[in-house]
Amino acid sequence: MEVVKPVKRNVLLNPGPATTTDTVKYAQVIPDICPREQEFVDIMTEVRKELVNVVHGDPEKYTAVIFTGSGTIIQDVCVNSLVPENKKMCVVNNGAYSARMVEIAENYGIPCVNLEFPTTGLPDLEVVKKTLAEDNDIAVVATVHHETGTGVLNPVREIGKIAHDNGCVFVVDTISTYGLRPIRIEEENIDFLMSSAQKGLAAMTGASWTVGKIEEIKKSKNYPKRSYYCNLYMQYDFFERIGEMHFTPPVQTIYALRQAIKEYRAEGEQARWERLSKCWEAIHRGLGEIGLESVIDKEIQGRLVVTVKAPDDERFDFSKLHDYCYERGFTIYPGKMFGLKTFRLCNLGQITYKDIEDFFVVAKEAFQEMGYTIPINA
Repeated sequence: MEVVKPVKRNVLLNPGPATTTDTVKYAQVIPDICPREQEFVDIMTEVRKELVNVVHGDPEKYTAVIFTGSGTIIQDVCVNSLVPENKKMCVVNNGAYSARMVEIAENYGIPCVNLEFPTTGLPDLEVVKKTLAEDNDIAVVATVHHETGTGVLNPVREIGKIAHDNGCVFVVDTISTYGLRPIRIEEENIDFLMSSAQKGLAAMTGASWTVGKIEEIKKSKNYPKRSYYCNLYMQYDFFERIGEMHFTPPVQTIYALRQAIKEYRAEGEQARWERLSKCWEAIHRGLGEIGLESVIDKEIQGRLVVTVKAPDDERFDFSKLHDYCYERGFTIYPGKMFGLKTFRLCNLGQITYKDIEDFFVVAKEAFQEMGYTIPINA
């Protein structure tokens, strides 16, 4: 794709939207088109098939259903659509994004077993096993693959097996791993996963989707209709019969998503994972040079987000650190752990380890501006 004019490149180390390529940006610049035209229907069909392929789903078993909105909309869809009447949902909760699914269930009046675990570690699988064995009313188990608020990577394959052993449908928020970490949906025991365009595929905000089991989607037709706009079966049925979203799609965002998928294919699943792993290693090297530590043990990190323990003294000011870096083309993000002073460095987009090294040159300057010597613990 020809790019008419390069766009100023910012390196986004926030947890999404991610750094995009110019070709993805310019993919949105298209002639105006009615989304009910067959040309656009064909593009939607192509994108849906590719979204299943990214996670190696069997197209006879799995399909992709796209909605307009950010990642939270697809959490809403899966929570409100997949719990049968008089049944419960169980959320394996060790972070802000699994907690959000609990809140969504509560807002819909869906009975929810909230299995809370510390945000700095992994869930206790024995507790999950015991809970499901003792409560036959639980029909859906949900968790987050990678808690973007902390960087913890949860054992979804093991949780999924426990769910299936107890006859439950297993739903996983893979919003910050899809298109980054290699995922084989069936091998991971996942019945429904969720993702969003602005994260791992490094496209544009405005489209989110679930890749889920067709058989379970069809069953959900008879479940309570808790939402008009965010009903999974309604959207699936419209796609299958008409080839379109039920309501107006984010047209330009879909073109950008199609381009981002092409670039994902061109780079290759394993090559992308290796590139991002090098970024993660560069983050830890840079932190070590400054004298900072990550909050989460490296062994349980997903290699995509590092939560950094900030210096606990009056000199540290996150706003000053953020602004100094932002003015020089790097965006960082505050932490999401209550009671602990942290910030996050994320490698979710079209960045390289060289970008990370360049960032730490700037970050060191910022710490010096705040009055620190480097390394700060020397």
